[in-house]
Amino acid sequence: MTTTGTLNVQAAETNEAAVELGSFAPTHVAQHATNKCVIATFNIRYAVGRFLISGGLLRKAGLVRTRPRAPIIEHNIAAAAEAFTRGRLMPRADIVALQEADRGTTRAGRLHVARELARTLEMHYAHAAMQIPPGEEPKARQWYLDFEERIGVDDPGDTGVALLSRFPLNEARRVELPWTECAWRPRLALAARIKLAGQQLHIFNTHIDPHANLAEQLAQHEAVLAECAARRDEPIVLLGDFNTLFPKSRAGMRRLLEAHGFTTPMPTGTTTWRAGLVRLHADWLFVRNVRVLRWGVARPLHVSDHWPVWAEIEFDEQTGAA
Repeated sequence: MTTTGTLNVQAAETNEAAVELGSFAPTHVAQHATNKCVIATFNIRYAVGRFLISGGLLRKAGLVRTRPRAPIIEHNIAAAAEAFTRGRLMPRADIVALQEADRGTTRAGRLHVARELARTLEMHYAHAAMQIPPGEEPKARQWYLDFEERIGVDDPGDTGVALLSRFPLNEARRVELPWTECAWRPRLALAARIKLAGQQLHIFNTHIDPHANLAEQLAQHEAVLAECAARRDEPIVLLGDFNTLFPKSRAGMRRLLEAHGFTTPMPTGTTTWRAGLVRLHADWLFVRNVRVLRWGVARPLHVSDHWPVWAEIEFDEQTGAA
């Protein structure tokens, strides 16, 4: 019987901003002896549920029934944890990348979504907050993107990206992404290194801006690719919510990443997001120096308007690698 480790939280100062690190992993874990693991990406939408457009319309009309938010979030976090562990919708996940992982917001019931999911999964975690400027009003959005429940201007909480892992997360750091439109909507990626079977696996979890045009979205990807340049021969996984809402954004993103040696098992047009009858391919997983053995989309799961994308990956063992 394993013993669950107590929470250990620290702030790692990198790139002039903090990354919160913590762990609920068992205190004694056998070394991962295989060069295979299952990795997933999931825009968890602060675990509020799947009804983005209908919920937004009802909220604008003042027809939303007030319900305590924390129990809803807790229920959905438990449902996500079951999906990542029970093997019904996908294989048991070893590494999970989250986007829209709120920390202490009103809309998330004041819960820390990534930390609570890590607690349930008994994993290590790293969380990077968007660091929305306090007191600043957001600019207007495109009408077709203006359904989300916004974080209040005076809300002390924040949203962000996170990595959860059964293995220690090393060198977790922020990658600030360029933006031009609105300081209320900064974007970032979260990078970390994980050692598996003597090999170093580099992971970049990215949340691309849906409000940006194609050139601006590609500039955000290029900021991540610049971090990969010094790791040409090492295993790398790029994944996250790339917000490829239109055919040109999907095609342009694929051309850019494939030109840098990355591949994906996902056919363009795979449904990873839904609202009513609308289906979109927003979430992606790309690899370099890594083999994808199998992959899939974990549906149905009603924790978010997105579904998790997962892949079992394999890479060459290099015992004793640094």
